[in-house]
Amino acid sequence: MLSCSFYLVAAVAALLGSCRAEEKCAGIPGLPGAPGANGLPGRDGRDGLRGEPGPPGNCLPASLDTELGNVLASLKHRIARLESVLALNAKITKVGDKILASNGKEVNFASALKSCEEAGGTLATPMNEEENNAILGIVKQYNRYAYLGIRETEAFGQFSSMTGIPVNYTKWHRYEPNGKGKEKCVEMYMDGSWNDKTCNLYRLTVCEF
Repeated sequence: MLSCSFYLVAAVAALLGSCRAEEKCAGIPGLPGAPGANGLPGRDGRDGLRGEPGPPGNCLPASLDTELGNVLASLKHRIARLESVLALNAKITKVGDKILASNGKEVNFASALKSCEEAGGTLATPMNEEENNAILGIVKQYNRYAYLGIRETEAFGQFSSMTGIPVNYTKWHRYEPNGKGKEKCVEMYMDGSWNDKTCNLYRLTVCEF
């Protein structure tokens, strides 16, 4: 009499099918192997297509921004009123596109130049008769000689503005300049004429903006 084990094995064999000589029978699955090492990183992909331009922002040009235009107009008006008040009180003098002003202090050339530059300007430099007369008005007001924003270059007898621009307009006093390289700075007399002078003397500070 066949055992129960035989019938169980026979049922499993019938279910899985018997092996033929020309076929390979599937064995029992083994234990999983160890994970393999990571491969080298892949190359970057190609750049994608350029996207469509985004919608325009909400900013308007200054010429079309009504609110900004009103603010600028108000500032211009207030600045104009301030200039008028200062001019009325003889604190500033307007000439062409320039504004001239003095703090009334007498210092050496380097200190005068520094004061003007720290205020956003430079020493007054007349480029024509009108500007020279405007500076003269301040000189007469304080009754003091003033330094001009002009210095002698390395070439004796040649003078230029503090920005390096040659001086085409001059108002030299008679027989001036005569410092022969020893008087590098320029002062304005009470009659509006110029004199070359050493830079360590104290003269009125007149700035232009």
